[in-house]
Amino acid sequence: MKNIFWLVTGIAAGFVVAHEINKTHKGKQFFSDLDGKLREFSETVADAYKEREAELREKIDELAKDAEDAIGGLNQGSTQN
Repeated sequence: MKNIFWLVTGIAAGFVVAHEINKTHKGKQFFSDLDGKLREFSETVADAYKEREAELREKIDELAKDAEDAIGGLNQGSTQN
C-alpha cells in the first residue's frame, strides 16, 4: 500500500511539474518537439507492425496452400490403391 501511495504521489507531482513547465515558451517548445518525436516513433512502430503482419499472413497462406496440396496428394494416392 505504501508503494502505491508513492507511485500515485510521483505521478501527480510529475503532472504538476509538467503543467508548470508547459506555461513557459521553452516548455511549450520542448513538449511540442517531444510530441512530434513520439508521433514519428509510434508511426514507425505501427508501420513495422503492419509490414511484419503482412509477411506472416503471406507465409501462413503459403503454408495453408502447401498443406492443401499435400492433403490432395494423399487423397489421390488413397483412391488409386
